[in-house]
Amino acid sequence: MKAFKAESKKVLDMMINSIYSHKEVFLRELISNCNDAIDKLYYKSLKENLGLGREDFVIRLTADESARTLTIEDNGVGMTDKELEENLGVIAHSGSLDFKKDEAKKDEDIDIIGQFGVGFYSCFMVAKQVSVLTKAYGSDRAYLWESAGADGYTIKPAEKDSFGTVVTLTMKDDAEDEKYSDYLRPYTIEGIVKRYSDYIRYPIKMETREFVEGDNEGEPEEKTVDKTLNSMVPLWKKRKGEVADEEYESFYADKFADYEKPLKVIPTSVEGSVSYQALLFVPSHAPYNFYSKDYEKGLQLYSNGVLIMDKCADLLPDCFSFVKGLVDTQDLSLNVSREMLQHDRGLKVIAGHLEKKIKQELLDLESADREAYEKAWAAFGLNLKFGLYNSYGMKKELLEDLLLFKRLSDGKYATLKEYADAMPEGQPAIYYACGKTVDAIGHLPQLEAVKEKGYDVLCLTDDVDEFVLKVIAKYADKEFRNVAGGDLGFEAEAETKQAEENDKELLEAVRTALDGKVKEVKISARLKTYPVCLTSAGALSIEMEKVLNAMPTDEKVSADKVLELNAEHPIYQKLRAYHAEDPAKFEALAKVLYAQAQLIEGLALDNATEYAELVCRLLG
Repeated sequence: MKAFKAESKKVLDMMINSIYSHKEVFLRELISNCNDAIDKLYYKSLKENLGLGREDFVIRLTADESARTLTIEDNGVGMTDKELEENLGVIAHSGSLDFKKDEAKKDEDIDIIGQFGVGFYSCFMVAKQVSVLTKAYGSDRAYLWESAGADGYTIKPAEKDSFGTVVTLTMKDDAEDEKYSDYLRPYTIEGIVKRYSDYIRYPIKMETREFVEGDNEGEPEEKTVDKTLNSMVPLWKKRKGEVADEEYESFYADKFADYEKPLKVIPTSVEGSVSYQALLFVPSHAPYNFYSKDYEKGLQLYSNGVLIMDKCADLLPDCFSFVKGLVDTQDLSLNVSREMLQHDRGLKVIAGHLEKKIKQELLDLESADREAYEKAWAAFGLNLKFGLYNSYGMKKELLEDLLLFKRLSDGKYATLKEYADAMPEGQPAIYYACGKTVDAIGHLPQLEAVKEKGYDVLCLTDDVDEFVLKVIAKYADKEFRNVAGGDLGFEAEAETKQAEENDKELLEAVRTALDGKVKEVKISARLKTYPVCLTSAGALSIEMEKVLNAMPTDEKVSADKVLELNAEHPIYQKLRAYHAEDPAKFEALAKVLYAQAQLIEGLALDNATEYAELVCRLLG
């Protein structure tokens, strides 16, 4: 018996117990080796005109449950005894990688998968004995490699009728926590092939027992069928014009278990410093756990049609986490298990390309099919807004043109561009208001002056909305201004200042009566019919105060509140009269007006009982 080289026991133990996340990938690795062996012979045939075509090659799987063996056979290039020694006697030596460097890189039609030479040893995760019977193409000698694990291996002459390689695994005995017998069942084998190796370009065949239509009046009969397990041709490698919409929809439904058609299909192919093909989908609805911590984003990652990762999170930014699909490339630095990626430039380049592609496709959907885009917005708009806010503005350029807000004028969605394009000449800012619904926002007293000017207002109904606009700051060189904020940009400053100067003592008396609850009391230029409203001074708005204080934290924040009074309203005249004649009623009315302003803003009353008593006192 020969011992493995390169600290074999330690390395092989690591291979079996540490590198791979799922034992089932052993079959993916062995099938990929078969693919490489066939590709080498196919390349040799092209180079030396041997007359072998793709249709001559096959990978065959055979399971024997009684003998507890699984056989993986190919009619590829095979190996000599020297190649057996080099490829299977030295862990982490890759003959495929050598071939790829020396030969296959010259031919674009050859896709060598193996890179590290460790995939073969994954079979020891499930097998207690492994044999490799192989015969090199053009040789009249065959050899048998056998091993039971880290203790070593033997190589001896053997008999084999044709070229190629047969790997036979004798499965481990079942344990309480691991049923190795499962890997001998046709259903399990077919599932693993479909999951990981469905797009290997050569047919993967296995004899199975299936019910087929019989001769006896059409009654089904169970027969042995030579079944091809893989589809071979990836849908994403076909030209867009060659694939019908129904094919994309069927692929999406099967691949991602969605009962609804996707709103948008995005096939894309890039060649350059990093080459890849991708097939992405914008779903028509959010999964049930999308806005929970249990949701796992990511695209399926393939290397030459072999599934490497089921969810590669690094390929999608959080703001586009709702996108489903896959990427197929050979230009990534895979680690030895193929399941985990080194964070290299190639991965970042692909992610950057996909980010821009998704944005452009969403913009195209917005302009070409507004109804579909609004459906996507209803499902994922909150995610886009959080993506912009959470990035502290780094995603501003990427996301701002994708945002939708309802307009007060018609209750319909508008993009920021649509709002800006519709602004009348001279409008100084983009105005917005916050509330539970568009209807509730429409009744805010702070809107009166803005509406009188003929300016439209964006309705912000989600908690994150105002924070998003604060991050964007400006659009089309126009600032965002809250109708309940300090400066609207068109108030009759001279008139209000004069009125405030005339009633300076009264306004200060109101502020004193409210005992520090407001920073300032002023005459309003924005109120027309309402007697009172609350606005804010400074960066923190009243709406932002409500959102932040609703969070589960002991720290509470408070906006600098301003109580605005309508000097033209009859109640103001009564306030003035009470100030001159009845200090008690003046104080009561000041507190009632403040409480009414709180209610309009959706704020909780400081003391509901006191408010009721004050109203009764004023009515009495």
